[in-house]
Formats: sequence, C-alpha cells, structure tokens
Amino acid sequence: MRSITVGTRGSTLALAQTHWVVARLKEEWPDTDFRIQTISTKGDRSRESLSSLVEKGNKGLWVKEIEDALLNKRIDIAVHSLKDLPTSQPDELEVASIPKRVDARDVLVGREGMKRLAELPQGARIGTSSVRRRAFLQAFRPDLIVKDLRGNIDTRLAALGGDEYDAIILAAAGLIRTEQRHRIDEFIEPGILLPAPGQGALALETRSDDDLSVEVAYAIHDRTTDDRVTAEREFLAGLGAGCMAPVGAHATIKNGVLTLEGWVAALDGSRVLSGSTTGDASECADLGAELAEDMLKQGAAELVEAARV
Repeated sequence: MRSITVGTRGSTLALAQTHWVVARLKEEWPDTDFRIQTISTKGDRSRESLSSLVEKGNKGLWVKEIEDALLNKRIDIAVHSLKDLPTSQPDELEVASIPKRVDARDVLVGREGMKRLAELPQGARIGTSSVRRRAFLQAFRPDLIVKDLRGNIDTRLAALGGDEYDAIILAAAGLIRTEQRHRIDEFIEPGILLPAPGQGALALETRSDDDLSVEVAYAIHDRTTDDRVTAEREFLAGLGAGCMAPVGAHATIKNGVLTLEGWVAALDGSRVLSGSTTGDASECADLGAELAEDMLKQGAAELVEAARV
C-alpha cells in the first residue's frame, strides 16, 4: 500500500482543512495510506502582533517550516490556506493542486446588538489580525476603533465574551470549515471588504520531482478555482506586495469570462485605490498582471511600499 504523509499546522482550522483534504484524497486513492503530521510555524509561536511582524519584513509566517519539512522529505504533501502562501516558492516545490474554493468573503461576529457592520454604534471596537481588514474597515467606517486580535478561531470567538471587543471580523471559510457557520452574524460583501487574494481556497504543495504526490494531490484540483485565484495572486505579485499587505483581490467567472477587482489601501484607510478588469478566464494570469500594472500607474507602489516601513 502506498503511504503519503500530509503536513499542516496544528490549529483547529488547519486540521479541519487537512482532514477534509485527506477525506477527498482517500475517495480518489482508496488504496493509499494517508498520515497527517502537524508542524509548528513561526506564526503559531510568535506572541508579537501581526502588524509588528509585518513591519519586520517577515514572510511566510505560517509556511516556511512546513516547506522545510517538504524539502527534507518528512512530509509529501503540505496543506496551506492559499492566502498565507507567498506568491514565490522554492524552486524545488510547486502547488500541485487547488481544491474547490469555499466562500471568499469576510464575516462579522458580534456581541448582542452588534450584528451588522453598517449599524455598529460610533466608536465600536472591532477585533482583527489582518492589516487588510484594518485598512478597509477604517476606509468604510473611520469612526470604528480597530484593535489587534490574534489567536485561533476559538480564541478569537472567545474574546467576544470579555469587554475588549464589540465585534470581530473573520474569514467565512474558517467558520464554515470548522462547522461554526451558525456563529456568523453578517457576510460582508466584497464592495465593503474586498477579500485577500486566494481567501477561501487551499493549496496542496509538493516537491516538484515527486511524481506520485503530484498525481495524488491533483486528483482534487478544481480548474475554476485555480483560474480565479491565479488572477488574484498575479495581481498581488505584480504589485510586489506580500500576503499581509493592505491589498484585496476578488475574481469571479461567468460563462468563461473572468472579472477581477483589486484594491490597494493606505494602512490607516485614508486612501484606497481600486480597479477592475475583464477577459477570458484562460488568460487569468495576464489579467491579474495587467490590473496590477494599471494600479501601479495610479500610485499603488507608494501604498505598498509604505506598508513595508
């Protein structure tokens, strides 16, 4: 019997995602023994705020140790949240598969009487760990107080039981995958909070020369999801921005036509640049790169560079 070791972070969400992936792989490869190995990453261990880590130029906070395990052949397939995966990878590795995406939107979870973003009282306190969400929230509602909130999903939800936050913002996908959809009070439309590039999608990463693992992973690849997230991530790469920059991108496909929207913001939300493009889905990478070029002409480079300081 073939044996495949699948690596992941040890958080509740990461394990839920990985168990879902393994269940789908077993359906396609029933004669294969799949084993799950958890790996601790710098992002898991650090007690610093996410904004502080961003300022220090950290990349791949939830990825590097897992990629090292792939390179050292301790695991055969890595399962990542795609939005956490840098747009560039080691030459020896590749994304072999992107399974079907779930809802890409952000959601609000609030205390009693705090269930709609637009209806929150002035000065309401919002918890999030995301630089992107902070910037877009402050652009939409400058009166809100956006406070840093780190930890796994359960830790963040539990924070609502104290007095520090009135509401928190999370990715819909995380609550859906951990079977906590009932906790969602509001799905926030992309016109208010444009999702992170690749949000709601997973990436199965392998060694490029490991033909068996590549073939196994590809069995659950979804072409439509791949086209959408390729456009989004090429937009991010074209801006020269990292996965934690105040950048949003969201692609949709209808009748073979891909529409991509992209935003770039100042860290404090005082300025947001936006743009969109449409074309054949088969040209997804070019569409992402072209939109990035258009945004750079609008002055996006200045905002991206400011986020690195």
